Amino acid sequence: MSEIVSIRRLVDAASLDGPAWLRIEDGKVVERGEGEPVSPASQILDVVVPGAIDTHVHGAVGIDLATPGIDPQPALDHHHATGSTTLIASLATGSLDETRNRLKELAPLVREGRLAGLHLEGPWLSPLRRGAHNPALLREPNRADVADLLVAAEGAVKMVTIAPELPGAFEAIEELLSSGVVVAIGHTDADTETVRRAVDAGAQVTTHLFNGMAPMHHRKAGPVGVSLSDDRITVELIADGEHVSNEVLDVARRAATGRMVLVSDAMSATGLGDGEYDLAGSKVIVANGVATLAEGNSLAGSTTALIPAALRLLNRNVPLPEVVAVTSATAANVFGLSGHSLRPGDPADLIELHFPDGVAEVARVARRGVWLD
Repeated sequence: MSEIVSIRRLVDAASLDGPAWLRIEDGKVVERGEGEPVSPASQILDVVVPGAIDTHVHGAVGIDLATPGIDPQPALDHHHATGSTTLIASLATGSLDETRNRLKELAPLVREGRLAGLHLEGPWLSPLRRGAHNPALLREPNRADVADLLVAAEGAVKMVTIAPELPGAFEAIEELLSSGVVVAIGHTDADTETVRRAVDAGAQVTTHLFNGMAPMHHRKAGPVGVSLSDDRITVELIADGEHVSNEVLDVARRAATGRMVLVSDAMSATGLGDGEYDLAGSKVIVANGVATLAEGNSLAGSTTALIPAALRLLNRNVPLPEVVAVTSATAANVFGLSGHSLRPGDPADLIELHFPDGVAEVARVARRGVWLD
């Protein structure tokens, strides 16, 4: 089936911001042009952007993506419907056996295209900056454990977060890089020099900048200062309004222009109400939509999906091309994910936005050419 869609404003964060049309066939964009289509359009859309890429998501609707034996599809469906049409599933710290088993279960989903990859956020994290990760399961990295988990995943692991100050970290980083895995610095108490060494060694991403690390001091830059000043680093930001204030988010936008990606860090309570939940073995309380550890000493991921968080930026008058860049284009470049600009050959993953009374909201989401409920 083929259809032509006319769009009043298409923003792809690369080459186009204006009236355009798409011809969609079998879930893909097969033709694109600017202005009005020559042939009659089957539908006319208002403002359209590419579907979002969420590279750090733990779950939704009661499902923790790290839990062995659990069907992840309802959680994936939830995020797709909110606008994140491409997902890298993040696995929080678990035992090596459980993590190995879950990697084996999820690897086929990557091969099938239901997931774009897997992200290990743990177990090689600092106990001092662990956040919601279970301290009893944290480990010092070694090359053998890293290789074992990568083999279990059969090439599906896209990124691993590691605290570079841990003994064995640099050997682990070397093993990861040799396997084509993106190394992220996070949940770390590392000093400035150690972070710089990690970047020199090949680390490319900072996991949820500002969270899970020491704040920047004017004489001790640490992970935050290095990440904001080193153009080799792409920084993740959680824009749910709880993890990072608007002012700090704006500092990151200006310092890391072109190398910032928004992530949801969404946990299993996403899409549900307040209550008690579990995150990788840690008890989490969600109150007024904010997830914290039961002991109240740390945030425990987010309950806000990526595009609803991104709309906060739009409604603060951040330009739409910039929002498209931080929700899709930059992440696609970092992880080598082709086909996320609504060009010929790309999947027809698109978000239609409306602006009633000047307030941005999602009207509809299509994944692979199919409008989602």
